[in-house]
Amino acid sequence: MQIQDLPYPDPGVPDARSGPRFLWWLGRNQVGGQLKSLAWGLLHFLSVSTLPYCVGLAVEAVVDRSGARLAAAGALMALACAGNTIGSTALHRAAVTNWITAAARVQQLLARKAAELGSALTRRVAAGEVVAVSTGDVEKIGWFVEAMSRFTAAALTVVVVCVGLVVYQPALGVVVAVGLPVLALAVLPLLPRATRRADQQREKAGRATELASDTVAGLRVLRGIGGEELFLDRYRRASQEVRHAAVRSARMWSLIGAIQVLLPGLLLIVVVCYGVHLAREGRITVGQLVTVYSSVLILTYPLRHFEEIAMAYSFSRPSARRAARVLSLERATDSGGSLAGKAPTGDLYDPTTGLLAPAGRLTAVVCGDPDAAGRLAERLGGHPSEPGTSVLLGGVPLDDLPLAGARTAVLVQDKDPVLLSGTLRELLDVPASGDVDARDALSAAQCEDVLAALAQGSLDAEDPMDARITERGRSLSGGQRQRLALARSLVTDPEVLVLDEPTSAVDSHTEARIAQGLRELRDGRTTVVFTSSPLLLDRADRVVLVHDGEVVAVGLHRELVHAEPRYRAVVTRDTEDDAADSHSRADAALTDAALDDTDALEETDALEEIEETA
Repeated sequence: MQIQDLPYPDPGVPDARSGPRFLWWLGRNQVGGQLKSLAWGLLHFLSVSTLPYCVGLAVEAVVDRSGARLAAAGALMALACAGNTIGSTALHRAAVTNWITAAARVQQLLARKAAELGSALTRRVAAGEVVAVSTGDVEKIGWFVEAMSRFTAAALTVVVVCVGLVVYQPALGVVVAVGLPVLALAVLPLLPRATRRADQQREKAGRATELASDTVAGLRVLRGIGGEELFLDRYRRASQEVRHAAVRSARMWSLIGAIQVLLPGLLLIVVVCYGVHLAREGRITVGQLVTVYSSVLILTYPLRHFEEIAMAYSFSRPSARRAARVLSLERATDSGGSLAGKAPTGDLYDPTTGLLAPAGRLTAVVCGDPDAAGRLAERLGGHPSEPGTSVLLGGVPLDDLPLAGARTAVLVQDKDPVLLSGTLRELLDVPASGDVDARDALSAAQCEDVLAALAQGSLDAEDPMDARITERGRSLSGGQRQRLALARSLVTDPEVLVLDEPTSAVDSHTEARIAQGLRELRDGRTTVVFTSSPLLLDRADRVVLVHDGEVVAVGLHRELVHAEPRYRAVVTRDTEDDAADSHSRADAALTDAALDDTDALEETDALEEIEETA
C-alpha cells in the first residue's frame, strides 16, 4: 500500500483483544511495507558499517605504500557511500510510508467504529478519550509499527558486524561481541519505570483533553453563569499535572539516553586500550586497530534504534490499549445483522418499556427523567444498552438488520445535535429519500429568520443556501441551531424519525408553527417526539407516558392531562402539594397552550396576508 492509494478499500477486522495484539495485527497487515523497509534498512546500516573496514584497508595500504590497495580501498569506500545514500533515502521513504499507512488504517477503523456506534460511542467512552485516540495516539501507534522494521535491520546489522569482527580480528572481536549485547540490554531494568511514567503522562493528558473538550462545548453556558474562570483554573491545574508528569517521564528517558551514550564510550575506551596493548605486542596491525575502533564507533548509530524501539513501544502501548478499547465496542447484539434486503416497515415497538408507535402516526412520548428519555431514544435508533432488548420495526428486530438498513429505517436526532462547518447547502446535502425538498424542510422547521441571519452575515453569498455556517454553528443561537438540525432530519425523510426535545430552545409561537409544519411534512410517516411541551403534545395522534421504565398511560393530550396525575405533573410541572387544585391548573395550562397556539397561527397568517396585499 502506497500513500497515494489511501484510503484503504477495507481496513480489515482488527484484533482488539489487547494493545499488543492490536499492534501485532497492524504489523502483520503491513508485511510488504515492513519487508521493503527492512531491505533498505539493511543496505543503509551495512553500508555505514562497511566504512570502518574501508578505512582500515586504506591505513594498511598507506603503511605498506601500496597504491593499488589504496585505490581498491577508495573504490570500496565510494561503493559503501553510494549504498549508504541510496539505502538512507529509500529507508526514509519506506519508513514514512509505513508510518502514514498504519496511522491511516487506525483512523479508518476508528471512523468506521464511530459511524457504527453513532451517539452511543460517547456514552460508553469519554469524548476526551475518543479525541486523544484519533489524534495523538494514532501517530504513536504508527511510529511503533514503522520503527519495528528499522529496529530489526539495526539488530541484524549489529549481529553481522560482531560476527565479522570476531572473524576479522578474534582478540578484539570477542571483546566487542561480548560488550555490545551488554550495551543493548543495560537499559532494560529502567524500561518498566519509564513505561509507568509514560502511562501516567498519557492518562493525565487524556483527562486534560477531556476537560478542555467539555469546557469548550459548554463555553456559552459557562459565560452565562460566570463560570469560565472556574473551569479555566481547573484546566490550568490539569495542564500543570500533565507538565509535571511529562518532566518526570523526560527525566527517565534522558537517563536512558545518557546510559546509551556512556556505556558505548566505556566500551570504546576498553577497545582502544586493549587494542594498543595488542598492537605493541605485534599481535594486530595498526589498520586492524583502526578498523575495530571505527566499527565500535559506528555501531553506536544502530544501537540508538534499541532505545528508539523501547520508547516507541512504551509510548504506543497505552495508545494501542485505548484504541483497542474503542475498537472492541460493539452494538449490543449477537446476530450481527442476519437480515438483508429492504428495510421493513410497520409499527415501532420497544419490548422493554412497552412503547408502541403506530406506523404513519405522530407519537409523543412524555418521560419525567431526561436521561431515561435519551436512553430510550437511543434504543429506538437500534442501539440497545443490553443484548436481547432490541426494538422491533414491523415485527423485525433492528439488531437483525444490517447497520445501513437500520440507519435508513430509523433516524434519531439528539437533543443536542451537531452542525458541521460549511455552507447551508452542504449541511442539508445528506442521504435522503428525495421526497422532501430542502426549502420545504426549512419552512417546516421555521428557519426563515435563520436564512435571513445567514444571508446578512455572509457578504459574498447571494443565495442564503450558499452562506457558510461556522464550526458547530457557534455564530447562531441555540434555537437557530436546533431548527437547522430539525430541517436536516426532515430532509432525510426516514421511515421512522425520532426527535428528542426538538423545540426546547425556541419560543412558544415558533414552537406552535414547528408543530404544525412537522405534522404536515411528516404526514403518513412514523414520527416519535420526546417532549413535555403542550403545544407539541396537543398535535400528536398518540401520547405515551413512560414512568420508571415502562408505559403507564396512553391517550390524547387533552385526555391524559385530566385523567393521569403523573402525566399532569410532568407537563404542567405540578407537585404533590398542588393536588387540590391540579385539575383547575391543568385546564388553565391546556387553555393557555391552545390560545398561544391559535394566536401564533393567526398572527402569522395575518402577517402573510398583509405581505401578499402589499
